[in-house]
Amino acid sequence: MADEELQPVPAAEEAIVPSGATSQWLTENGFAHESLAADKNGVEIIKVEADFLLPIATALYAYGFNYLQFQGGVDLGPGQDLVSVYHLVKVSDNADKPEEIRVKVFLPRENPVVPSVYWIWKTADWQERESYDMFGIIYEGHPNLKRILMPEDWVGWPLRKDYISPDFYELQDAY
Repeated sequence: MADEELQPVPAAEEAIVPSGATSQWLTENGFAHESLAADKNGVEIIKVEADFLLPIATALYAYGFNYLQFQGGVDLGPGQDLVSVYHLVKVSDNADKPEEIRVKVFLPRENPVVPSVYWIWKTADWQERESYDMFGIIYEGHPNLKRILMPEDWVGWPLRKDYISPDFYELQDAY
């Protein structure tokens, strides 16, 4: 009896992630994406291929997600993908709890290129520059994609998990 309780659950019986309302709307309108498990606050998360980010982002904007609250990067670990994350909110009058969705784009570490959403949400400007500066994610179509936190001549991407810190730091033009 004790052996039966410790048996691992076969992969076919694992729970399927239910689609949220926004994911269902995207599916009904022909937008390719994948639903991921919601976060601990119940925020719906979807996975989008880089090639489909702009059409889906435009559709989400038209659907009412008029505010890009956060855009950032994530490194899944040495040799693994980088992720560009977008947290969108429907801002409207008299909303006690606005609708939210998180969009994730998984990118290969060797060539992390994704279209810029600057032309949809202007708040992406400095946020995409920071993700570029810290993770090396290239946002195609960004009007001013250059380092924002590190010096222009800095080598490497400091928030990547395989980044090796230099042995010394040189102060340049400090005074």
